[in-house]
Amino acid sequence: MKGKERILYSEEAIKERVGEMGKAIDAYYNGKEVLVIGLLRGSFVFCSDLVRAMESKMEIDFMTTSSYEDEFSSSGDVKLFSDLRADVKGRDVLIVDDIIDTGHTLETVVKSIRALEPASVKTAVMLDKPSRREVDFSADFTGFTIDDVFIVGYGLNYGPYYRNKPYIYTYED
Repeated sequence: MKGKERILYSEEAIKERVGEMGKAIDAYYNGKEVLVIGLLRGSFVFCSDLVRAMESKMEIDFMTTSSYEDEFSSSGDVKLFSDLRADVKGRDVLIVDDIIDTGHTLETVVKSIRALEPASVKTAVMLDKPSRREVDFSADFTGFTIDDVFIVGYGLNYGPYYRNKPYIYTYED
């Protein structure tokens, strides 16, 4: 990628916001056990930080999804690549993703999870890009709302790169 990095959310700002989200999610579940489902690959950093910020009793599982491939924006064609190991029926489920953009991925995953008869399904995302929404879907817990800019870092990628940065940034020409 060309241009100069412009940091949108620093490592410190992310840590603070994830801590606030963890407390809010704990308060919502109020002592209930939660099945946390992280959507790979993008959410792995956020999901790890979020569950460590929570005190709720939890089981953690993962699903692999893709709607971006190596593009700058979501294709809207959501692929589910792996099944869950955990039993969902009758449980409170929290789906964790890095970003809600068009909304297709979370809508597809929530529909898939609801078919397994959980007690409840909620969603948590690090970033919300509402200007790109193509479906009527909003996350229940959101870290930051952002404009329609291409971002990388903190688990977010372009191609196979940039997930390892501890902050979220874009490029300026």
